[in-house]
Amino acid sequence: MTGQALERQSHEATINQMTGAEMVVQALRDNGVEHVFGYPGGAVLPIYDELFQQEDVQHILVRHEQGAGHAAEGYARSTGKAGVMLVTSGPGATNAVTALQDALMDSIPLVCITGQVPTSLIGSDAFQECDTVGITRPCTKHNWLVRDVNQLAGVLHEAFHVAQTGRPGPVVVDIPKDVQFARGAYTSPQTAPRTSYQPRLQGDQEQIKRAIELMAGAKKPVIYSGGGVISAGPEASHLLRELVELTGFPITSTLMGLGAYPASGKNWLGMLGMHGTYEANMAMHDCDVMLCIGARFDDRITGRLDAFSPDSRKIHIDIDPSSINKNVPVEVPILGDCGRVLEDLVRLWRAGAKADKTGLRPWWEQIEKWRARDSLAYKPSDDVIMPQYAVQRLYELTKEHDVYITTEVGQHQMWAAQHFGFEAPNRWMTSGGLGTMGYGLPAALGVQIAHPNALVIDIAGDASVLMTMQEMSAAVQHRAPIKIFILNNQYMGMVRQWQQLLHGNRLSHSYTEALPDFVKLAEAYGGHGIRCEKPAELDDAIREMIEVDLPVIFDCRVANLANCFPMIPSGKAHNEMLLPDEATDEAVANAIDAKGRSLV
Repeated sequence: MTGQALERQSHEATINQMTGAEMVVQALRDNGVEHVFGYPGGAVLPIYDELFQQEDVQHILVRHEQGAGHAAEGYARSTGKAGVMLVTSGPGATNAVTALQDALMDSIPLVCITGQVPTSLIGSDAFQECDTVGITRPCTKHNWLVRDVNQLAGVLHEAFHVAQTGRPGPVVVDIPKDVQFARGAYTSPQTAPRTSYQPRLQGDQEQIKRAIELMAGAKKPVIYSGGGVISAGPEASHLLRELVELTGFPITSTLMGLGAYPASGKNWLGMLGMHGTYEANMAMHDCDVMLCIGARFDDRITGRLDAFSPDSRKIHIDIDPSSINKNVPVEVPILGDCGRVLEDLVRLWRAGAKADKTGLRPWWEQIEKWRARDSLAYKPSDDVIMPQYAVQRLYELTKEHDVYITTEVGQHQMWAAQHFGFEAPNRWMTSGGLGTMGYGLPAALGVQIAHPNALVIDIAGDASVLMTMQEMSAAVQHRAPIKIFILNNQYMGMVRQWQQLLHGNRLSHSYTEALPDFVKLAEAYGGHGIRCEKPAELDDAIREMIEVDLPVIFDCRVANLANCFPMIPSGKAHNEMLLPDEATDEAVANAIDAKGRSLV
């Protein structure tokens, strides 16, 4: 830092004397924060007192700290900005751990501010004390315990930088109560000390040229995109679409990457992985060149690692160096921001690569044969609502709206991914890596706060949604008209499916015998309740849900024992899928190893 800059910082510090609590609120302003999701407690009362005395930052009172975290995740995923949560010490911090780990797994930028007991009491087992830094170290990108008020502003600015830069993720700033009361020097983001965290954004040009050469010579290529494309911003999704158009390559996506390429696009294969389409998984298995962009080769995608895409030459673009060659060895690693690398790929392809789309014709003919299997087919019914039909009708009746979808976790999540067509990024909020039941309702609250005029729908399961149902109260309080569309089969559906297929149909504790009356529950919270049991009545009920300007719980009674197919049994390869018309006893038996053990 130059002498002039040091002098300017010293002058600013002199005139910007404030309490630690005031610093927190000012840092939120300076980092563009408009909403904070939180729950008060003794160790953060000074911060809450400052929030009360200003109007720039709106606080959203949730009913549980886990709900605050998921709401902040939904806010972040739908806006591209960091979500912010504020919780007290001890149980406030520990209740946030699930959301922090969820955000870490799914690369969601989240800033969690926690209160801590006074510095003089740290380590004494004081009331509502816990080792927040120790507890959250493995479930955050970074965390800080701030013992000096004069360092607080710089730490807060660095926290936002770390959360949003490189591979996004959650951070924690733990602030003792006496530091919140103490007075010190506030520094703005422009004059705060420069952070040492500077991830590499630009890809290596020689590696990008190697990737172009591989792609140009491919006879059976596939593009495999992930959530990293969406995290890189709207321009990255635009460039991805341009690359697909230029090359003529087929494209598939992870659960977290849905919407980066439109579901209506002619090159779209559907989602891949454990419950992906037949054509996507077979293309991944048989391809000769794989371009992986912003995905991490996780186990839900790869199936059996030693049988994953055995004959392909792999290109991997990722901003996180630890993700490259971690699970799957690749021939061309490209470290950098997905958007910037895609920009280079498109530029170099335009400059010299020849798109031999005629040479890809045999590959596309094979893909069309796989598509003809219609792996997402199901048997319709006039008597009972099939869950797939419910999602399809929900999509058709909402696609002209400004719609955002969240989900809980389980069968309904996979049906939503399979049958709801996403045309744009940042419209799909779900818990991918951690698979957190209870995610969808508070995430919907966060999305609705960010987009007050949008139609926000949580496609939920009857078991998952009960884990955070109390956030309906927060939705009513803050006039957030979220729609909770429950595919109610009275089971923990995915657990029940695995028990049926791999555990001799011994349904151990996966049936819910005391479900609430969801219509009355909605009304008890001050919302609107709807129940639908007949396919013929479904469209009108969905229209009613859309038109009501209140939080809605929609109890959609679906077939109790419907299974989610296609499915790759854990431990199997992509070309060993169970399809709806192949789920025979013999096929299921093949999903169990020679010693009779489940491969889940």
